[in-house]
This record gives sequence, C-alpha cells and structure tokens, in this order.
Amino acid sequence: MHVLALDTTTRDGSVALVDERGTIDERRGDAARTHAERLPRELVDVAAAHGMAPREVDLFAVATGPGSFTGLRIGIATIQGLAFTAERRVVGVSALEALAVIARQGLRPGDTIAAWMDARRREVFAALYRAAEHDAVVEIDPPTVGYPGDVLGRWSGRLEPRTRFAGDGASLYADTIVAAVPAAEIIGHPLLAGVIGRLALARRGDGVDPAGVRPLYVRRPDAEIERDRRQQTPATTDTTDTKQIP
Repeated sequence: MHVLALDTTTRDGSVALVDERGTIDERRGDAARTHAERLPRELVDVAAAHGMAPREVDLFAVATGPGSFTGLRIGIATIQGLAFTAERRVVGVSALEALAVIARQGLRPGDTIAAWMDARRREVFAALYRAAEHDAVVEIDPPTVGYPGDVLGRWSGRLEPRTRFAGDGASLYADTIVAAVPAAEIIGHPLLAGVIGRLALARRGDGVDPAGVRPLYVRRPDAEIERDRRQQTPATTDTTDTKQIP
C-alpha cells in the first residue's frame, strides 16, 4: 500500500511517499515559493520519481495543523482534490503529534516530549506527550497556543527534568525553555511528511472521504476575532438635534 503525504504547516513543509516498509522518499518544499505556487506539483513529482501517478496511490495523508491558516487550507484542499480524483480516502494527522513521534526516537517509555511550533505573535503551538512502547507517544496535554512562559507554567509539575522539546518553536525560545527546565533537550524542526504518511498507514482504517478532513487551527482565525470585536462594539449613535424646516 502506498501513501502520499503532505505537510504545509510551515513555510517550506514537505512531501513524502510511504509504504509498509517505511518512507520511500521525503522532500523538503521550496520555501522560496508559496504553497499555492508549488502544489500539487511537488506531490506529483515525488510520486513520478517512483513510477507512480497520484491516481495510483492507495491512501492520502495530510497535516491538519496547527499552523498557518493559509498553508493549512491550501494543503488540505490539495490533498482533497487528489484523493477525490483518485477515489481514495484521507487520514489527517496533527503536526504536533508527528513532531513528538520523531522526537521520541531514543527515549525510554515514560519520558516526556514537548512539541512546540512557532505560532508567530511571540506565541507557540504546543502539546505535551509521553513516550510509550513501540515508538508510540501518548498525549498528556492537548494542543494549545500561548506565550512560551505561560505554556511552561501550565505544564509545571508535569515536565521531567530531561524533557525533550522539539520543533521550530523550541529552537526559537530555547532560552526560555532552559531557564525553566535547565536539563531540557532541544531539537529542531524535522521534515514531517514521512512520519505523517507512516502514521496514516497505521491508521488507514480511520480514513475519511476527502470532504471529511477538518483542520486543527487551535487559534481562531483573525477574521473571526475581528468580526466578533465589531459585533461587540456598540454602534455610535448620532445625537445631534435636528429641526424640521417648514
């Protein structure tokens, strides 16, 4: 069974072709171009490099978030279009979980893993996991968004001294992490498409019709926040006296 996987949660993102033996091919996206400019060509190219067309793929996988709203919308729409054309199902995977699965390598069951992604505005998307048996992870605190110090405060008492932090958010706020957890191990942001494809293959029974894929935004879209702000702001009433002129 072949899985074509896509991650657009970061500017570069990645694509991968996966089968039961593991990752066949994984490629970083071209960060000099937008996702809209690159897709679906990058997916078509990675499949073609191994003698396949997207319609010959058995299952599609996509990072559902969190990440850039635009990136998520384009990534999910691209996978939906390919899967619809090929009449295949789609498995959505959290990018934070994918990060944690990669970071779990070399750890012992019970060790804690913090997945941090840069959310801009000096915030991070974050989730906390525990290493389980057979290279799996278990979520112990769900995805959230907040200032790095606030996230660490929320996790107070739940972090092991040598918690492994992974992701571009961990690298960006390494000083804040080390100040709170001096023995923390920090790793960067790896390519995610390969592990997303492997997780999707293991969960192929959970695949949904293309239209059923839902993004994991965590933070509300700016447009919604601004709309609510306008609705909550009382309308200004003109109280100027007027006189009717006969």
